Amino acid sequence: MNRSLPFFLIFFIVSITNAQVTDSIIASSKLDSLKIVNALDSLKALNSIDSIRIDTTKKTDLIYIKRSLLDSLLNPFYIIEIDTINNDSISNKIIFTPRYRRIINSRTKDTSYVSIPKVKDYIDILKTYGIDTLEIPTTIELVRINITKQANDPVWWENVNSIGLDINEVAFVNWNTGGSNSISGLLKIYFSRTYEKIYTLWNNEISARYGLNEQQDKGLIKTDDEIRISSSYGYRKDSISNWYYTAKLNFNTQFTDGFKDPDFETPISRFFAPAYLFIGVGSQYNLRKKNLNIYLSPLTLKSTFVFDETLSNEGAFGVEKGKNSRNEFGALVQGDWQIEIFKNVVMSNNLSLYTDYINNFGNIDVDWVLKFQFKINNFLEANFRTHLLYDDDIKFESGIDENGESFMYGARIQLKQQLGIGVLYKF
Repeated sequence: MNRSLPFFLIFFIVSITNAQVTDSIIASSKLDSLKIVNALDSLKALNSIDSIRIDTTKKTDLIYIKRSLLDSLLNPFYIIEIDTINNDSISNKIIFTPRYRRIINSRTKDTSYVSIPKVKDYIDILKTYGIDTLEIPTTIELVRINITKQANDPVWWENVNSIGLDINEVAFVNWNTGGSNSISGLLKIYFSRTYEKIYTLWNNEISARYGLNEQQDKGLIKTDDEIRISSSYGYRKDSISNWYYTAKLNFNTQFTDGFKDPDFETPISRFFAPAYLFIGVGSQYNLRKKNLNIYLSPLTLKSTFVFDETLSNEGAFGVEKGKNSRNEFGALVQGDWQIEIFKNVVMSNNLSLYTDYINNFGNIDVDWVLKFQFKINNFLEANFRTHLLYDDDIKFESGIDENGESFMYGARIQLKQQLGIGVLYKF
């Protein structure tokens, strides 16, 4: 018999109790082959074996098992330690050391194996408590911590706020060609709130202008007076198109009474006399990169209000005499375009065209504002503004007929231009 046995393992299994393998298995020389085979089958199902000890004093029948077969059955769950065989006898040092611990999940019944630690060290919790004292040499002041976000949330609202004041002044001292001292001021307010999110575009604007001029021996004269409110809500079918299905509302009126020089006692216009309201639905083309907006509405209601008894009885601004309002139904086209034509020089165009389907279809009411802004710095700017109006319902008095009664011409083009320099604050 070769002492080293490089390819075979010789051992004997002598007892199996209740179909389970015990921690220590003693080999005997008088086992028949059937019991040995049963023992080998049980060896495959081992859960954990601390060791297998084989002891014999007599020469036994030899059973040859290939080492590769034994390793395939036990590896990697056990470490096999085998001593050499002396004098054709079997050593008593054949040890199977567990490498893993089998764990069965009580709920799922799944089987898993975890490594058995080589070193069994335990850390005990130190159950003592104490309080350390801290000395603060100076008073702690309240500070503000600014948290920087790695990614900003999308901002769907865009806000624009501005307040401006233009002042013009002329003064004369011993001026031989003559002249009248004067000073004028113009207050401008503009607020805008725009909500744009994928398919939705909701724009809201409110602007107000009020100007006064004081001349020597004439007192205060109004030079500008308007209130404009606009709101439009649009929806588009996809995020690529620049066309929106849009509903729009426009409202225009003024703050105080207006007079015609030289009569400064009889007002020719007042608050809500007139006032204009446009409500309609249509389509809007919005190109924000080019600051271009075009609104086309085939269905627009125009209402003219004159809430002053005197002006109403005169039939001013197209209402019937004694009536306070007039309604028209027609088509409206509006366009807004802003472009920087030179550095720090911005041109703005706001054009509105309206025609009534029932009365004088094709006769177009025009409201056009052309403005140039010359930026000096962040707070100072000069501006030139023209405002052209044509409304077929606004008649102008021409003279007095032979019966002593005044008569009216038709509508005329109205034009106003302003040039000023002032302060503009945006926030």
